[in-house]
Amino acid sequence: MTPDVAAFFDNATNTVSYVVREPEGANCAIIDSVLDYDQAAGRTDTASADQIISYVRDNGLTVAWILESHVHADHLSAAPYLQEALGGKIGIGDQITVVQNTFGKIFNEGTQFQRDGSQFDGLFKDGDSLHIGQMRCDVMHTPGHTPACLTYVIGDAAFVGDTLFMPDFGTARCDFPGGSADDLYNSIQRILALPDDTRIFVGHDYKAPGRDEFAWETTVGEQKALNVHVGAGKPLEDFVAMRTARDAKLGMPRLILPSLQTNMRAGNLPEPDTNGTRYFKVPIDTL
Repeated sequence: MTPDVAAFFDNATNTVSYVVREPEGANCAIIDSVLDYDQAAGRTDTASADQIISYVRDNGLTVAWILESHVHADHLSAAPYLQEALGGKIGIGDQITVVQNTFGKIFNEGTQFQRDGSQFDGLFKDGDSLHIGQMRCDVMHTPGHTPACLTYVIGDAAFVGDTLFMPDFGTARCDFPGGSADDLYNSIQRILALPDDTRIFVGHDYKAPGRDEFAWETTVGEQKALNVHVGAGKPLEDFVAMRTARDAKLGMPRLILPSLQTNMRAGNLPEPDTNGTRYFKVPIDTL
């Protein structure tokens, strides 16, 4: 099966969100949505999510699932907003509990913050499958960037989140808590074991030097041959050395603190304080 894929690129965070629909039908899934956030003003906006809502409504689609590839550290999820407008269930990998335990402690969330993944409607483990109308979606656990990263394989399309980028840009960082360059390499090998003509849709694009346009679709065959970090059969030891050295030079993502506090709650903002205002915490000298 070849699903129809519509991509929505968010310039502010270089994130690509997807609406994946049946080739002959009206059911769809939304993958990795974005809630706009102005860090300086502490203000949210729904312009990016509203584009997806308009697309779904204009095409008469029915949302079955609102899926997250992982707990994003670079943008806030719009999943609850989309669910309220369009319906559907919110899903993520079952290792979300590891992320919730880790960052629940970092943000000192206390016992009121549930660390069992219950904020989500569906928790998936490796080998699970779900249906989007007549389309089957197979779940691959592909950790390394984070412990909870998933790849969703729907027909001839694989949605890899931050595990792989375009071949000329390489792979995701592995230095967040619970990340592992060894795990990422092994996860990528699983993705590259899919048929060569499998379409790969990446979660971000930053335009590698020399490329003029943003891009987000490639293939397994192109990644195997051309990926600058893992292509042409690069061995594990070389990849881990490269990734470790590269990650040591990277700063934290601009929106990591509000993103993690939101996304570990399935896209829900923290509960209001006693004055009715919601606040993000900023742990000092911690990350």
